[in-house]
Amino acid sequence: MTINTKKVMKNAWRITKDRKLTCLRIRVPGGHLPVKLLPLIQEIAESFGNGTVHLTTRQGFEIPGIPFEHMTEINALLTPLLEELEIKFGVSLDQPALGYPSAGTRNVVACIGNRVCTNAVFDTTALARDIEKIIYPHNPHVKIAVTGCPNDCVKVHMHDLGILGQVEPLYEAQRCIGCQACVKNCSKVSTGALTLVNNKVKRDASRCIGCGECVLQCPTAAWTRGGQYYRVVVMGRTGKKNPRLAAPFLEWAEREAVLKLCANLYAYIDNYIDRSLPKEHVGYILDRTGYPVFRDELLKDVDLGPKAQVANFLDFAGYTYDKKVIF
Repeated sequence: MTINTKKVMKNAWRITKDRKLTCLRIRVPGGHLPVKLLPLIQEIAESFGNGTVHLTTRQGFEIPGIPFEHMTEINALLTPLLEELEIKFGVSLDQPALGYPSAGTRNVVACIGNRVCTNAVFDTTALARDIEKIIYPHNPHVKIAVTGCPNDCVKVHMHDLGILGQVEPLYEAQRCIGCQACVKNCSKVSTGALTLVNNKVKRDASRCIGCGECVLQCPTAAWTRGGQYYRVVVMGRTGKKNPRLAAPFLEWAEREAVLKLCANLYAYIDNYIDRSLPKEHVGYILDRTGYPVFRDELLKDVDLGPKAQVANFLDFAGYTYDKKVIF
């Protein structure tokens, strides 16, 4: 059987070690799956695959052991899944019976968010789905992740674009009893942004990362959660060439600004990608164009809001595989 590998991979099917078998990738934007879809995934795995599924690091499913000749049939079976996870939330798919139209842009990962977690600032699944509307279907190799607070449970610092929830803590001095519970907790588990001065707490805005730990620890509700904002980190990656952690790009940005940034990222890629390569990681595009170009492209027509701060430079932490230096 002759296989067009590019077409197969774009349709969200893998090329595997066994040249007679493929593996289906299923997107779950935001990692939230209605259980009514599980029987469909089970049916495909048992009827066409080897009876197993792999839970991916990107909160999706991979169904291995499927003969190539069943791809068309399975794509049609996926229609209810695409309607429930993609079309229902605004993703434009003209022919869902043909399966996934692209696979380059990976599934948007999200922590469980404030639907469950007390630390989370916002509904991460809702934001992930709104991002999905903007970025899918697209072909560039891009990884985006969303986490509800600076604990970063889904490791957004290893993604091209990482979005962390921030809360602006509001302080009512008349309710404060000077117990220092917030000060001690901020020092132990966060950035030490709080100090006690004349028996009242002062917050150093330059050190505060909006984690909300002060709010969680205050016994008198002197601290409350104010506005909801977002911190954006960019160009984290693994891989062979130069693994590194993402660097802070924005702080205290508003929701609409984050969504516009996601759209602008694809315009930036389209303008500067090296088309002589089969694919190019967006982080390497930034390395080539430089930060000022990247910054200006991503902030084009973006209303950041009055509190937003933009990084003056990107300070990456990573390493290269120059073994003469490392070993």
